[in-house]
Amino acid sequence: MKKHSIKLYNIIFPIWFLWLIPITWIVVLPANFLIDLIVIVLTMKHLKIENIKQKAKTAIFRVWIFGFIADFIGTAAMFIPNVINFNYDTALGQWWDKNITNAVSYNPFQSIYSLLWVTVCVIITAFFIYLFNYKFCLKKSDLDDIQRKKLALSLAVFTAPYLFYLPTSWFF
Repeated sequence: MKKHSIKLYNIIFPIWFLWLIPITWIVVLPANFLIDLIVIVLTMKHLKIENIKQKAKTAIFRVWIFGFIADFIGTAAMFIPNVINFNYDTALGQWWDKNITNAVSYNPFQSIYSLLWVTVCVIITAFFIYLFNYKFCLKKSDLDDIQRKKLALSLAVFTAPYLFYLPTSWFF
């Protein structure tokens, strides 16, 4: 009879998933709000938009909420390798476990495949940040179309979840 070793790689959530645990909300919620507000204000100053305080005040709450929705989408994409299940006795299953599942969860720099996966997840999240801000969050503002596009792009670039790249192996 063949002995199987049991691997428990996915018992510990990766760092990019930790913000979903309620205790971290104490830090994450205000930090995201502050980062979003800073990006909005600095981008509006750069674009020489008048009445920044009032315009930022009307947009910040929606930008903040939709930013979390975009992050959830990116987090779901990051979690997909943990859901896809191969027979780990096969070469493909072993490759998937080593280069995708394990690497995405613990150290995206471990393989080019995991680095590409994480990069795609960051891009997906940034795309949704842009889309949500342009189509929904800034729609009711009195910014013109060009200003809304530039502000949405700024938010997408500067608030994308680059922490997805942070290796959780540093913490264990």
